[in-house]
Amino acid sequence: MAIRIARKTIHLEGHCTVEEALPLLEALRKPGAHKVALTKCQGLHTAILQVLAAARPATLAPPADPALAGLVMPFLEASRQAAPQRSAPPASGATA
Repeated sequence: MAIRIARKTIHLEGHCTVEEALPLLEALRKPGAHKVALTKCQGLHTAILQVLAAARPATLAPPADPALAGLVMPFLEASRQAAPQRSAPPASGATA
């Protein structure tokens, strides 16, 4: 499997296929700040990119391959900046 979890770090290694998108999403949904390491990733399906863009993990280590990093990291950085800030829920009893 291309996903390996060690403590709070999710490692994506080798060629990550569409089959890894759901396990990645489930891992990122667990409570706590997650780190994702793409350093050993050699290729990944666009579904993986979509999960990472939506989840916005706390830390994201880029792939070691400069060509892959050049394709993946600008997309993920842009998705972080374009995502709306989450606001706190209204206080109970508050009226609009």
